[in-house]
Amino acid sequence: MKLSDIYRTAVEMGMNADPRGREAAQKELDKAAKAYEKLEEEEQEFFDMASLENPYGDSRLLYGDPDKEIHKLFCGIDLEVGEINLIENLNRRGAAIDLALAHHPEGEGLANLGKVMQVQPGVIRKTGVLPNVAEALLDERIVEVERSVHSANHFRAVDAARLLDLPMMCVHTPADNLAASFLTELLEAEAPETVGDIVKLLKEIPEYHYSAVHNLPPLLVSGASGRSAGKIFVDFTGGTSGPKEMMQKLSDAGVSTVVAMHATEGMVKIAKEAKLNLLIAGHMASDSLGLNLFLDELACAGVEIVAGSGLIRWQRKTA
Repeated sequence: MKLSDIYRTAVEMGMNADPRGREAAQKELDKAAKAYEKLEEEEQEFFDMASLENPYGDSRLLYGDPDKEIHKLFCGIDLEVGEINLIENLNRRGAAIDLALAHHPEGEGLANLGKVMQVQPGVIRKTGVLPNVAEALLDERIVEVERSVHSANHFRAVDAARLLDLPMMCVHTPADNLAASFLTELLEAEAPETVGDIVKLLKEIPEYHYSAVHNLPPLLVSGASGRSAGKIFVDFTGGTSGPKEMMQKLSDAGVSTVVAMHATEGMVKIAKEAKLNLLIAGHMASDSLGLNLFLDELACAGVEIVAGSGLIRWQRKTA
């Protein structure tokens, strides 16, 4: 596959699995196009042109010729300078890896982490939380995240890849959308009665099973295993953790159980106060699930996958 085709596949799969619906993702592209058209010519050079075709700012083709044919890639949850050097060492031994594919954002993808959190109000709104409430709470959290990533060394790993002439990209929210869609559909089909039943279902999924066997099982941080699962919300996508106050709003909207990748201590505290079940499915396992659903498409197209840096590789689909 060409590098550009891998990138477009990620975007398309992410939009198709967007928990808000594909139409909402398309509206983001339309909004970006209108914003660009309104800019004065001297301001257009500062516009993120990738946002005209990709609504997920934390997922970007970071370095490389879009027309380059990719035969073998290395994929990991985090690709920093150490992993880029690892790939170079593997290539010296004949691995012939021609793409570094990260999940967590690097470069401009990391710089855009706050912006992609705009996905969250649309997702949360479907639980019954009022749109104005979700948007107001997220506005404050987005500013907080933007400040926190502003001082980061965004391009350190990308620079390493560039110096080694190694194509690099990151696929974050599209993969998280795939994981959220997969787990939401499973829970709707299985209709678990208790929180404990959710844990059992998770442990039957290869990525979570692997983590549980290696001492990282799903972690119930609020509630009890025997409590009713009730209305379940899978909180997997939208950049990073939302505002802690959202736990109370979800409970007020009738949600009984939140299944998340991770949670802040503030979220745990409010979930306990709200008597809300909060189940941490597992970060690396959840990220691996979303990535695997995407990687299977590439594997079926003939791209060889080398897994590392925390990726629990499990192939569900074959050509």
